[in-house]
Amino acid sequence: MGFSFDRLPFNTLVGADRKTFDRVTEGVKIDNKGKYLLTKCCQRILSPLYNINTREYNAMAKPEIVAPLFIIGHWRSGTTFVHNVLSRDPQFGYCTTYQTVFPHMMLYGSSFFKPLAALCMPKTRPTDNLELTVEQPQEEEFALTNMTPAAYYHFWSLPQQAELYRDKYLFLDSCTAEERAEFCHSVQKMMQIALHCQNKSRFLSKNPPHTARIALLHRMFPDAKFIYLVRNPYTVFESTVKFFNSTIAPLTLQKIDNVALEEHILQTYSAMISRYNTDKRLIPAQNLFEVRFEDFEVAPLAKTEEIYRTLNLGDFNSVKTRMAEYLNAQKRHQKNRYSYSPHTISMVNRYCSATLTEWGYRL
Repeated sequence: MGFSFDRLPFNTLVGADRKTFDRVTEGVKIDNKGKYLLTKCCQRILSPLYNINTREYNAMAKPEIVAPLFIIGHWRSGTTFVHNVLSRDPQFGYCTTYQTVFPHMMLYGSSFFKPLAALCMPKTRPTDNLELTVEQPQEEEFALTNMTPAAYYHFWSLPQQAELYRDKYLFLDSCTAEERAEFCHSVQKMMQIALHCQNKSRFLSKNPPHTARIALLHRMFPDAKFIYLVRNPYTVFESTVKFFNSTIAPLTLQKIDNVALEEHILQTYSAMISRYNTDKRLIPAQNLFEVRFEDFEVAPLAKTEEIYRTLNLGDFNSVKTRMAEYLNAQKRHQKNRYSYSPHTISMVNRYCSATLTEWGYRL
């Protein structure tokens, strides 16, 4: 059956370790006390299992992370679609939906809790009605949120702290050296557990916040490759607002004003794209592929073949059939349609003029 998103009885911090849960929620105003208390209760019950997983991780042979592939771009820019296509290549391991919610129950307890999570989880994403399953590829910032306080998506729980989390943990500029080191350790641990559990050789990442972390990722993984997606900013803005209202609002422990939310979305968009354009020079040309989502969507197989050729990802022909089967199955999916209000046009023109000009988007 599964809960619908607007009826989820607990917050996603149910999957956090105790240190992360306590450091994130300590001393902050909580508006939704019922959801907070139920989440805290479940987290405390599960904590002993999380400790067992930590011991299992410390004892396991750690996979080497070689030439990971990062799919980046602002939220709602088509990163999920591209992630789903490339995940059909069996060389890739990735963070699953189950791992994002329970990153501390991958090595012990998953045989029981994964089916339970499947029963409780909504069957589709409310933003776009795409299928949602425990095994499908998912963006890893959700997992990082349950692994470290130094993760941007904690503002989902505490939207009144949105600017603080953006400035400290999206760009990682004003955080402490210890917080930055903890974040890097969590990224590496999350990747290693995913590769270990799936017995894969290469990590496939889809994580929009990484768009602002190119310099850090390049230091961590000098051989990393990147696919950068850009999409019509008018569509991105309206889709992101819908995403927040349909998916994030039911998870929050604090109230947020819609005007403040829209300002946060567009200020973050502008700052993220600016940071990416500055730092992408660090990436060797043969390790970066930039594409408009609209162009990828029209010819996904041809564009994927071009990605494989440019980034030297392997034999495309050996995985083409798998990807074509996935794409054929998606043809029945009905996309959301957007008609841009004068408010949307005004806000996007104000904050996103550089992207509109650079990529040639017009109304």
